[in-house]
Amino acid sequence: MLNKYPLWKYLLLALVLFCGLLFALPNLYGDHPAVQISPRTGDLSPDIEEAVSQTLNDGGIEEFTFRNEDNRLLVILPDGESQAKAHGLIDLGHSDRNTTALNLVPATPEWLRGFAKPISLGLDLRGGVHFLMEVDTASAIQSAEERYVDEFRTLMRENKLRFRSPSYDTDRGITVRFADVLQRDNALALLKQEYQDLEFETSEDESEFFLHGRFSLEARETERRSAVQQNIITLRNRVNELGVAEPIIQQQGKERILVQLPGVQDTAQAKEILGATATLEYRMVYGTAADWYAAEESNRVPPNAKLYTNREDGGPVLLDRKVIVTGDQIKDASSGIDTQSGSPAVFIRLDGPGAKSMQRVSAENIGNPMAVVFIENRVTTTRVDGEIVKDRQRVEEVINIATIRDVLSHSFQTTGLETGEARDLSLLLRAGALKAPVEIVEERTVGPSLGQDNIDRGKLSVIIGLALVLVFMAFYYKVFGFIADFALVFNLVLIIAVLSALPTTLTLPGIAGIVLTVGMAVDANVLIFERIREELRSGSAVQAAINSGYEKAFSTIADANITTLIAAVVLFVFGTGPIKGFAITLSIGIVTSMFTAIVGTRAVVNWLYGGKRGLKTLPI
Repeated sequence: MLNKYPLWKYLLLALVLFCGLLFALPNLYGDHPAVQISPRTGDLSPDIEEAVSQTLNDGGIEEFTFRNEDNRLLVILPDGESQAKAHGLIDLGHSDRNTTALNLVPATPEWLRGFAKPISLGLDLRGGVHFLMEVDTASAIQSAEERYVDEFRTLMRENKLRFRSPSYDTDRGITVRFADVLQRDNALALLKQEYQDLEFETSEDESEFFLHGRFSLEARETERRSAVQQNIITLRNRVNELGVAEPIIQQQGKERILVQLPGVQDTAQAKEILGATATLEYRMVYGTAADWYAAEESNRVPPNAKLYTNREDGGPVLLDRKVIVTGDQIKDASSGIDTQSGSPAVFIRLDGPGAKSMQRVSAENIGNPMAVVFIENRVTTTRVDGEIVKDRQRVEEVINIATIRDVLSHSFQTTGLETGEARDLSLLLRAGALKAPVEIVEERTVGPSLGQDNIDRGKLSVIIGLALVLVFMAFYYKVFGFIADFALVFNLVLIIAVLSALPTTLTLPGIAGIVLTVGMAVDANVLIFERIREELRSGSAVQAAINSGYEKAFSTIADANITTLIAAVVLFVFGTGPIKGFAITLSIGIVTSMFTAIVGTRAVVNWLYGGKRGLKTLPI
């Protein structure tokens, strides 16, 4: 018949409505305050629940439950006060092998929890800290180019070429000096063959011939991308060490990283840990104290050595250019107290290659001194002539010199640090070193009360907008208005269900997108109903008017919604942060509103009026 749906279409609509209600349902249950316990490495201890129970009971907390999810233990508390107290007790008693964090756990029933979750809320709705960090990719490229200096020296020596010690500067890259042009040309041919990611050029003056090498444009771009991606991985590891539940760490643009830490209010600690670039290097000591001071006074450093400053007395120290172990080879680190001296110490565990290198060098140098170099990139901000100038400095200082008494391997300890410095350094070494320095260019803090206020205001705006539209449609289009109201509520359920099912985060601009969708969702029904009214006024039969209203209005509805959808997709592709959140909810709302307005209302109209052949008028 003209206005009759087949049974399968009604069943499809019922299935969509059922799934929408099911996936939207978890959002009605709210959250429980909880303390999250995650292992630093490996799996949780099998007796962790018993140990935490004992800790909480001893601390006067008796009302709590446990939930195990994804190798983490969630201790669910009745209120925020108990949560804060429990966090302090657990962190004090169980932080040696685990990280603890405040969290909010969905109160969804267990039968629903397996496949449906509530909407993930953004920072502006939950509270926390927002950082936008810029990666100094130029420093990463410079450091990568500098590493070739020693390789050039070794390769040319192996091939018995006569040259003068290579050097590096930011303008020309790596520069090698030669006494004659033949040696330079031989070196050029050799280096071009070995290092295809470098570009080489030559120059000369009256007495010397020069060979310059630096990254090609493609290699520089590869190094830039690698620096950003490596920093993202390192920042994720550091955030895990901080014990932040459900952080957001993602790239924005070419050289920026967005970091959002829900529930964190101590911005000082977060900034210190996220932006720090401290690491360690282990090198053998070169020469004697007399050699060190002679090198400092004459400003002439032996080719196989580097000049450093000793933190303890500020004097010079010469160290071998060859690095035994770097921070990248440290597998695990923890802070503690040296039992012999009583001073703060960092206990180091090396990976396989690092342990082999340390074992080989220490076996060859028993009785010789080895130094630990502390490396940190620091950014200082000053005002020069009314403009803010940022000065980046790489600080390298010797924090410890000790004589090798025995063969070292996987595990040993490093002293010479202050208590707080040892603790932070152990955290940074566990998480890995940043490949390039980062600078915080934007910082925001959202309090939990403000986040809850945003949620309440967002809900209120949706409810008021929905109520006004429902009343208007019911008043103006009568029974058909009530049908449109049903479709509008159905549409809102579907939006919430899709946001819950997809890995998206709802933010305040996202709520604005929902409110906008609520107002726009009835546009399609208005076009359809007005078309039906025109057909009835022109004398068309009721069934023909219904069919014509839906068929002829479809092209206009599709055109209007597709153009809006294109704009939303453009916003999502080129926008950042809050703009993306708005674009996501707007796009979802456009698709669901077209479905509910065209398919949903047509199904109800067909069911109510499609089979009535003698119908003369419509309540529209």
